[in-house]
Amino acid sequence: MRNAILFFILVFSAASGFAQKKWTLQECIQRALDENIQVRQAQLDVAAAALDKSDAEGNFLPTLNANASISENTGLNFDPTSNLATTTQFLSASGGINTSYNLFDGLRNFKQLQRAKLTALSAQYGYEKLEDDIALNVANGYLQVILNKENLNVLRSQNEVTQQQLQQTKDLVEGGVSPRGDLLEVQAQNANEVQNIVAAENAVQISLISLAQTLLIRDYKNFDIADGDYQIYGEEVLLKSPAEITDAAKEERYEVKIAENNLALAEKDVQIAKGASWPTLSAFFGYSTRYSEQDITNTFQEQLYLNDGISYGLRLNVPILNGFQTKNNIRRSKIAADRAAINLEQAQLDLESNVYQAYLDAQGALKAYEAAQTAVESQELAFSYSQDRYEVGLINAFNFSQAKQRYDNAQIDLNRAKYDYIFKLKVLELYFGVPVEELKF
Repeated sequence: MRNAILFFILVFSAASGFAQKKWTLQECIQRALDENIQVRQAQLDVAAAALDKSDAEGNFLPTLNANASISENTGLNFDPTSNLATTTQFLSASGGINTSYNLFDGLRNFKQLQRAKLTALSAQYGYEKLEDDIALNVANGYLQVILNKENLNVLRSQNEVTQQQLQQTKDLVEGGVSPRGDLLEVQAQNANEVQNIVAAENAVQISLISLAQTLLIRDYKNFDIADGDYQIYGEEVLLKSPAEITDAAKEERYEVKIAENNLALAEKDVQIAKGASWPTLSAFFGYSTRYSEQDITNTFQEQLYLNDGISYGLRLNVPILNGFQTKNNIRRSKIAADRAAINLEQAQLDLESNVYQAYLDAQGALKAYEAAQTAVESQELAFSYSQDRYEVGLINAFNFSQAKQRYDNAQIDLNRAKYDYIFKLKVLELYFGVPVEELKF
């Protein structure tokens, strides 16, 4: 019983520790990379490509095979040692070893090895691109949670002001200084703010659930992220011209690398297809021996020595006619190569367009952020001024609530502009070649 209680305490402590855990952005990204199904599939693609490369390397090695057989012969059979027909029941055995080596195959083995290396590189590029995409997606989801929490904090903070205003208005109405309509206005404003707080709380929970699903975490109730004041880093990338960022992106981004690698693969396939029209030359060597119970004059070892044989030589195969298959395969490979070249051109154009769009988006986000900062400063002054005037009865509750609502909205707009600017800066930094693990938030 005592052990059971201790076990329960340990399990409960461990569960409580997990419930209290708050995930950092780096931990979320690492969790996504470790658990994401697409990442695990991409890892298998990399492993499979490595095996294909090993197969291609193995084609340069000679083949070596051994064989052995033993049989009991009844009725009319040929004696393997004398090659004479006999009807006597007898035991016979044979064995051998054969090896061959490809001397020339139109350089197809060499080209296949080059192709396997390109395939392995393509799988690696795809894996690393997927990691970047997932990391950026997680960062976006994480920032969305932060934004929703910031908005919730703004609404709660401003509602505290409304609560104070509500009590103050009650006192003024009861003292006969303000009309009852002012109290009704403030009560309506408070009800509206409470409703907005509930909606903001739901938005936080929904964004947390969405992020947890991305991380394949099913304990939605206890999942939360670490609180922090996320600052703006990486603004120096905006000092670069779009052309500079585009040039860096062409060198660093996997979209273009994958398209370039696909073109190299297609060109290699053309070379392999052409190799099929060349003659092939291989060398072979074989050794065999046999034993028969019919031979009663020689022992087992003597028979193996007397009945052995060696064969060796060269084998030449010249393709002459195969129903146009070789020519058509070459043509298909050339078409595929032309298509890959077009895809590379399209990938470069798409990348250039995406970089310019990301650059303009980041610049626009910066302007929106600066405008939102100015708006908050102005609305804060206007709200403070309205609050002073309301307290001395120069404006009614409706006008004051309007000023407060504009200030609340300005703060929410500032939060949205800030995190939108942060995210778009990160996108631009990725295009410029900053690794995901080096992005600062």
